[in-house]
Amino acid sequence: MDAELVSDSLVYRYDPNASPDGLPGNESTFTMCTFWYVQALAQSGRLDDARLTFEKMLTYSTHLGLYSEEIAPTGEQIGNFPQAFSHLSLISAAVRLDQLLDARP
Repeated sequence: MDAELVSDSLVYRYDPNASPDGLPGNESTFTMCTFWYVQALAQSGRLDDARLTFEKMLTYSTHLGLYSEEIAPTGEQIGNFPQAFSHLSLISAAVRLDQLLDARP
């Protein structure tokens, strides 16, 4: 996953070259997938990587702390805005990462 779907800590839903969807244009990274990635890193014991990825994601929010569905390679928020699923995955990642960081010796 790291080698194929992650670009500077942002996660793509899938590789359109490996699984063409027939849609025009390029796929951007998905906010929800990136927060899920934070949780996966944390759950697998890669807490430092999870924390770094989480903190990087915080820099992509708007001045109100909102997220869209996708983040373009330029850092621009695109797609549905605001996106409820993005915010639910943010909360879930934050809670789990916090729990695991607190449990760290």
